[in-house]
Amino acid sequence: MSTLGDQFQQAIAADGPMTLARYMDDALGHPRLGYYMTGDPFGRGGDFITAPEISQMFGELIGLWCAVQWRVLGEADPFNLIELGPGRGTLMADILRAGRGVDGFLESLSLSMVEISPVLKGAQEDTLIATAGPEMRRAQALRWVSDFSETPEGPFVAVANEFLDALPIHQFQMTADGWRERLVGAGETGFQFVLSGTPPEADAIPLEVAGAAPGDIIETRPAALALVREVALRLNRHSGCVLFIDYGHARTACGDTLQAVKEHAYHDPLVEPGTADLTAHVDFGALRDIAAETGAVVYGPVTQGAFLMSLGIHARAAALAGTQPAHAQDIDGALTRLTSDEGMGRLFKVMALTSPGQSAPPGFE
Repeated sequence: MSTLGDQFQQAIAADGPMTLARYMDDALGHPRLGYYMTGDPFGRGGDFITAPEISQMFGELIGLWCAVQWRVLGEADPFNLIELGPGRGTLMADILRAGRGVDGFLESLSLSMVEISPVLKGAQEDTLIATAGPEMRRAQALRWVSDFSETPEGPFVAVANEFLDALPIHQFQMTADGWRERLVGAGETGFQFVLSGTPPEADAIPLEVAGAAPGDIIETRPAALALVREVALRLNRHSGCVLFIDYGHARTACGDTLQAVKEHAYHDPLVEPGTADLTAHVDFGALRDIAAETGAVVYGPVTQGAFLMSLGIHARAAALAGTQPAHAQDIDGALTRLTSDEGMGRLFKVMALTSPGQSAPPGFE
């Protein structure tokens, strides 16, 4: 059976070097050989650990945040709760558990999970049925879709934790002759980066990097811009709020941030495509601009540490440690990892989009 690398070699031999966006898109989402389509990458037994897997505190605070927004939106019934890239379903399970303490919240929910991986869909269903009960599935209050556009219209809250970073990027490098796209070619020793011989379209390069020096690299993510634009248009049609949590930078800037992770260690992004996670830092500045241009109200980005502390994570950690003294050290370690500058607290950013006329959501006051 041919590998994804074999298919890339054949495609490059036939058509020439491919864009990094195409390489990433297939490496992660190829129907048969893509990284997310063939296994469960999450947790200690996988390749990386996300915030919901570190501690229940993360998802519980996000759950209460969603419940507050439901009340701000008039306690709509039905109310669409959407998660993009739900992983194993851990975050949504914690959201639902926290929501039990808010009268009417769970009863009003219509859940949509935006997921392309059949393996992860199965894991999510197991997790959520265990949390919410089989009656939710029978009532069709829980659905899986492949794209945000397939989620129901109406009042909504959407959450995307570590979703944007896996959307494909293009890279452009400044040369003595101007910008050239960085492509993936094939040589005797494997895949390698090569530069296009022709300049990109004039609007492909952000204006913010006009003063770039030779050798500088800029990354763009058209798929993320298109998603945020679509979300912002939905916010113009319906009352709602969207929360993006991811690692990245608040302003558009040069830098090569492409990375691969395999078995919790860094991996060469161009070696054995389809066997490792590929991500790049999120340009929150570009997303903020496109959301505002499309009519959404933008809050942040703020750091994950500041956001979680604003929501009361220290109080939640103290309460958990009080009821589980044997796990107090683990709880404190998770708190540090989620909020400290040395952990996820500074690198990870949080940005919210709302419909016009709403008050600032919690964490962005």
